[in-house]
Amino acid sequence: MNGFSGFFDYTLQREYQEEYLQDKLNTISEPLCRTSNEPGVSLHTEHFAVIGATSYHLCLKDRCCYIAVDGNVFNREELLELLRIRGYEAKDSCLSEIILVGFMEYGIEFIQKLNGNFSIVIFDARHETLYLFRDHFGTKPLFYTTQDDCIIFASELKSLLAYSEIAPVVSKNGLNELFSIGPAHTPGKTVFDDIYEVKPACCISVNRYGCCSTPYWSLPCTAHFENYEATVHHTAELLSGIIKEELMQDEDFCCLLSGGIDSSIVSAYLAREMKERGQRLVTVSFDFDQNDKYFKASSFQPSQDRPYVDAMIKFLGSEHYYLTCDHQTLADMLKDSVRSHDVPCMADVDSSLLYFCGKVKEIKNVAYTGECADEIFGGYPWFHREDLLQADTFPWTADCAPRKQLLKGSFLEFLNMEDYISETYHQAIRGISVLPDESPTDACRRRYTYLTIHWFMQTLLTRMDRCARSTGLTARIPFADRRLAEYVYNAPWNMKARNGLVKSLLRQSAEYLLPRQILLRKKSPFPKTYNPYYEKLLSDMLSEVVKDSESPLHDFLDMEALQQFLANPKDYGAPWYGQLMCGPQMMAYLLQIDFWIREYQIDIRLS
Repeated sequence: MNGFSGFFDYTLQREYQEEYLQDKLNTISEPLCRTSNEPGVSLHTEHFAVIGATSYHLCLKDRCCYIAVDGNVFNREELLELLRIRGYEAKDSCLSEIILVGFMEYGIEFIQKLNGNFSIVIFDARHETLYLFRDHFGTKPLFYTTQDDCIIFASELKSLLAYSEIAPVVSKNGLNELFSIGPAHTPGKTVFDDIYEVKPACCISVNRYGCCSTPYWSLPCTAHFENYEATVHHTAELLSGIIKEELMQDEDFCCLLSGGIDSSIVSAYLAREMKERGQRLVTVSFDFDQNDKYFKASSFQPSQDRPYVDAMIKFLGSEHYYLTCDHQTLADMLKDSVRSHDVPCMADVDSSLLYFCGKVKEIKNVAYTGECADEIFGGYPWFHREDLLQADTFPWTADCAPRKQLLKGSFLEFLNMEDYISETYHQAIRGISVLPDESPTDACRRRYTYLTIHWFMQTLLTRMDRCARSTGLTARIPFADRRLAEYVYNAPWNMKARNGLVKSLLRQSAEYLLPRQILLRKKSPFPKTYNPYYEKLLSDMLSEVVKDSESPLHDFLDMEALQQFLANPKDYGAPWYGQLMCGPQMMAYLLQIDFWIREYQIDIRLS
């Protein structure tokens, strides 16, 4: 059992407590137990219950608190030192004990000091207050809903949806999250009515007086005083220290290697560590059957990974596994991908990672990745293209026309898509600070960096976490560290992209680690299949779905426009989300929506 679920009801009458607690706990924990061989630890006290593999309780100084944790924290020694200052000796303490004692001694301030990815629930019995925490970037999920005076929480949506009193209703706002914003989503929201997520870097506190959301951290906007050489050195030291800190958790691991600058840097650090241990690094790469035959270079994907992967394997001397996926498997995994998220997600960009994570788990239990470097160091086109810098909207979906192309007029009128996107975007950028001496362009880049970290990166972190969790794999993402993000966020743009070179700060910091051909490779995103038979397969699948008059897609789609599109999906134009989601991914996304509504028996409200 990787996650936890539970509830807090301060009105619960003592004579009904035991039976009520156990019945409700069994209901919301059952989906977690179905996907795990680990027994859950059930804890409960008056008005509160939780079940999870890492559940723990402690009485300290006449105060009893209960905790459940999902995730990892890497700076245990630093945290233990803070506890020793308060006189608490905890040499062999489990993570749950460290966090709980730290919270009891320091309060919410202690959570801010955690380096890692986590969702945490703490119940303070003396003050009858429940606390829900989520990590700085929202890697680990945490959802909640209220029923009268009861708050129900879980690290999986499926646990909440298993509770009979919670109806899976999706109305206008949820449909806009799905069609206008998706596969991203507004932090704090889900597509379901009255079901919310704890925002990243936030604490939800609940007691008989109400519910309050309080941020415990945000990206600071400060002046940068180091020169370029010092900044390069500082960046290298930060990243090296982060990887060493995470490695203290792991003895047996591999690295996902694409041959790009990001994964190559991580693999180089890991190879150096393994050499000191007298061992050989294991690396793994992903590709698709027949991509060598069908691949065509584009501005979004300028090169295939294989030549660069081979160069890095030779350079590192790693033990390497080449993993491939065929187009039929890619399509078949779309449903499993929905089940892993409990909502439609990044279509086959997600289902492919889900498949590969399962294969990696057969090799190692832990996988390091180069994810999130582009978000931290400004690697995406929207940081560099003048037209995108002028866009007054989310830059990864600068034009919503492709999203509207297949939707029927009445549904578009109902959604009012442009207004929803605009309101959401302007709410997101409200309060983002810039420095007084920053140029308008650099101020825009700062806002884009903030949005990219808190929106686009969270989508990718969600993807990585759900795919890994569903297969039993543990993913390590060293670039998604608050200390690195804080530092690089405030480095001037002329350092991040010196002389116009994308991510020059990162490249320069790794100059001593990598061969030059890798160091200067242009960005190429996560691989996808270029097999034309995949488009045909998706087209046939979607055609078959809409033949069914009961398909929920009939409520949303203009069938004439859909038929024209299915006849030639390559005419769909530029990506409609990020760099990878084009025509085939739109078909896959629609297939996921159809399956999700039917499988989860979603109540769609169009009025």
